[in-house]
Amino acid sequence: MSGTREPAADVPRVTPVTGGPLLVEGPVEIVMPDGTVTLCERPVVALCTCRRTLRAPFCDTSHRSRLRRDRRNAGDGDG
Repeated sequence: MSGTREPAADVPRVTPVTGGPLLVEGPVEIVMPDGTVTLCERPVVALCTCRRTLRAPFCDTSHRSRLRRDRRNAGDGDG
């Protein structure tokens, strides 16, 4: 399937962001690891794919600070 088209009203749209989260058009119900269901009524929900978030499964942009820290330490010669 190729090209872009308008989604059907009852079909969720998921957009992967390169180096970032999965964006899911909401509202959406998320089944948590313990079996509870969380309803998120936001128009777009960002789900973490890097596993650095402190709010799993939601993205809290922790991947951004981690990337900056890695770049900053890359040139310090400490290994």
